[in-house]
Amino acid sequence: MSEEVQARTRNRWGEGERLRGEILAAASRLLSELDGEDALTIRGVARAVGIAPASIYQHFSDRAALVTGLAEHEFGRLRLAMEAAESRVPADDAVGRLRALLHAYCRFAMDNPGHYRLMTANGSSRTSPDVRPEGPTIDFVDRISAAFARCAESGAELRVPAERAGVIAFVGAHGRVALFHSSGRQPGEDAVVNFADELLSLIFA
Repeated sequence: MSEEVQARTRNRWGEGERLRGEILAAASRLLSELDGEDALTIRGVARAVGIAPASIYQHFSDRAALVTGLAEHEFGRLRLAMEAAESRVPADDAVGRLRALLHAYCRFAMDNPGHYRLMTANGSSRTSPDVRPEGPTIDFVDRISAAFARCAESGAELRVPAERAGVIAFVGAHGRVALFHSSGRQPGEDAVVNFADELLSLIFA
């Protein structure tokens, strides 16, 4: 057993969820340093946490399960960032809260390119062509659509129905982010945030 594994204080009985969180946090940090999720390994994550690889298998059956868990972890981080951004805007400012939600989404995507690629690759699923996709990505689209609906209720006129507006805003922002990521350009998060504002100006009448 390595020194770093020996040095780590063992979690007390009942603290399994704490260790699971430490594993996911370490995997998230590693993903920032590595060239994509393909370089993420059980052994590397174990080393970062300071545990034996076998300890990871108590929480994740294999590497694929770890990657899936990491994607869920990152969606949780994004959800918290969006909620925090929205909470900083007065409740009676529906348009401002929508703008804050979309800005938080764009900033997270630009600040965490590897995480964002992992998330969008594991963000939705469809059981059949006739069934609406499910997953955290769809949940975010629904969240943005609901924000548009609140804007309409507050008197802000939309050019399209709120549900459609949510899809347009999400797909537009995601597409802009994906283009920057695939091109290797690093224009800064403001480039996508400004683009999101342009999208909003086209959606509102």
